[in-house]
Amino acid sequence: MKNVEAVFGNMVRAVEMLEHSRDFAALMPEVRVNLVYALPGARSGRKVAAVDGRITVVNGLPHASGPIKLGGSDHMARLVIEARLRNPDINAGMNFKCDREIISIVRKYASSHDIAFGYIDRTTEPPEVAAPDRASMPWIVGELVNTYGAVPRLFYEGDGWGKEPLFFCLGHDAVEVVKISLDIARNYRFFLKEPRVPLP
Repeated sequence: MKNVEAVFGNMVRAVEMLEHSRDFAALMPEVRVNLVYALPGARSGRKVAAVDGRITVVNGLPHASGPIKLGGSDHMARLVIEARLRNPDINAGMNFKCDREIISIVRKYASSHDIAFGYIDRTTEPPEVAAPDRASMPWIVGELVNTYGAVPRLFYEGDGWGKEPLFFCLGHDAVEVVKISLDIARNYRFFLKEPRVPLP
């Protein structure tokens, strides 16, 4: 019970941080955002705390569509569970928007904060992995480990067939993941406000 209370308490604080950040609204992808935190020993999404209905934008601010509950995520939950098999310190994760400018910003942020950065090309995913439901996550994590020697805490996946490009942030707990994502959002805000020099 103490583990559940600690995870839910951490999730509540993390969601509150997101909901007070107008900067993060600019990183909202079309598929929306989910934030997850896996209980110790979790082997399925039923043991992973997440925002039911994901996080969206309302009146310019991130907003949780539903309550925090166990089993509220599928994709992000499976990513954290699979990543934790390779790195026991990974318990939480979230996704956010990915484009060329954000890739550049995250790459610089990761380098300056000594955070591992990576990329997964979903167009190389074998058909036998892509076709079955829920079969791609072990391949994704395996490819990252094969390429980088470990699961990067910040990585993005390119646009595979019918898939929106996304960034993923992984960490020890939900608050840590959100703090990193909010730092990136602030850097992105500064980028968007920089004056553009017209081409000659």
